[in-house]
Amino acid sequence: MKSHAQKEVQIPMFKGIEFAHPGFFWLFILIPVMVAYYIWRERKLYGYLSVSAVKGFSLPKKSLIPMFRHSGIVLRCLALSALIVALARPQSSLSWQNTTTEGIDIIIASDISGSMLAEDFHPNRLEAGKNIAIDFIKNRPDDRIGLVIFSGESFTQCPLTIDHDVLINLYKDIKNGMIDDGTAIGMGLATAVNRLKDSEAKSKVVILLTDGSNNMGSIPPITAAEIAKQFNVRVYTVGIGTKGFAPYPVQTPFGIQYQRMPVDVDEGTLTKIANITGGKYFRATDNETLKDIYERIDKLEKAKIDVTQYHKKTEVFLPFALIALLFLLLEFVLRNTVFKGALT
Repeated sequence: MKSHAQKEVQIPMFKGIEFAHPGFFWLFILIPVMVAYYIWRERKLYGYLSVSAVKGFSLPKKSLIPMFRHSGIVLRCLALSALIVALARPQSSLSWQNTTTEGIDIIIASDISGSMLAEDFHPNRLEAGKNIAIDFIKNRPDDRIGLVIFSGESFTQCPLTIDHDVLINLYKDIKNGMIDDGTAIGMGLATAVNRLKDSEAKSKVVILLTDGSNNMGSIPPITAAEIAKQFNVRVYTVGIGTKGFAPYPVQTPFGIQYQRMPVDVDEGTLTKIANITGGKYFRATDNETLKDIYERIDKLEKAKIDVTQYHKKTEVFLPFALIALLFLLLEFVLRNTVFKGALT
């Protein structure tokens, strides 16, 4: 894990290398100082003689040694450079992340009663709710999510799962007529709470979607809300349906006919359920507002993820130290062999 006590710096030319002590790079200032001193010393040590002719002097044999007489200072500068890099403590860095999710368990409780076939949503309330909820599920890969459906009674279509592909396939399969018609809001909520009561998640949430008033079931909605509160389950209630009347398809001998049916969303009860459990009530009047509601719930119930960043470091100063030693040894050997007695 990266220590906060020492500052580590990455330099572009050393890709994948970090330096634990980059302050040592200030020592590079010594290199031009060394070169300047060397030039000054050379001029002091060697004088100049002016003569009118060179006939009296025998020309020396051509040799490559004078050409390399300044190699000593070059090797010393290279050695100092490598030593400075070694002192800066280069380290190769291999990093990865260990992500742990505290997790949120969510049950979507969806009304599939006959009134959900009303077409004030596109293509109807039930299908719009399914499509938008599936997008919500896809955006929450770290949460366990389950599905409860209710009409005249309720049952669990999919228990809490992290396998969202299975959940989505089961969600796509729901349709009106799977269970007796009616609107058992209390039963639907109670079934959802029953799926969450033993959960050890930090946050337990029910998203309850309905377009009507409770008219079936043995458990009143407010009683179910009190049970949810006891198990620390937060309920977001969503009333689906436009204001006034909605077109509802009716099968007749002449085919599908549409009747204008009154929209009967029990907003008072849904608001009480949300207030008792610490959630919120939302009203969806079309596809866009329903999508917006899911996005708002998504922001309210963000998964709490702890990300710990680890760094595995390998010290790589030794090669630079060896290079510095090599340059110094080479300079020492050349000065005492090849360049011995020559101008160095």
